[in-house]
Amino acid sequence: MRILGIDPGTLIMGYGLIEDRDEELRMLHCGILTASSHMSLAERLYQLYLGLKELVNAYQPDEVAVEEPFVARNARSALAIGRAQAVAMLTAAGNSIPIYTYPPAKVKQVVTDYGGSEKEQVQQMVCIQLGLSQIPQPSDAADALAVALCHLRERQLAKLTARSD
Repeated sequence: MRILGIDPGTLIMGYGLIEDRDEELRMLHCGILTASSHMSLAERLYQLYLGLKELVNAYQPDEVAVEEPFVARNARSALAIGRAQAVAMLTAAGNSIPIYTYPPAKVKQVVTDYGGSEKEQVQQMVCIQLGLSQIPQPSDAADALAVALCHLRERQLAKLTARSD
């Protein structure tokens, strides 16, 4: 199972691809897609779409997990992040890949066992769970890996729950 995690943004979009094969978990690739602040919003979103499309074509993920915007801080930035989230969802839907979304607190809860974890704690747990020698940089890539890990853990929990029914 290959899962592409996305940390959406209109200037920087983090991505992280993990693979779980026969109970062996590993990171395949992570990084960021960027768009210039000098471009219009529509141009930035299109550039991010093209980058995501290239990633999907290259790595063929089975599922895509996208972090939802955190609305409480700033409604305007949440709206922009929501647009970037929509780009990720459209890219996945256009390739018939199932899409799952998770709020930031859920990602933190699943990855660290505490929904109020600091960003650094989440990044350290990503490093530990994927057996990495150092935290992936930039932080948007590590955040995207956390979203992918969250989705994988949620899938595993659903499978266990289904067996016990």
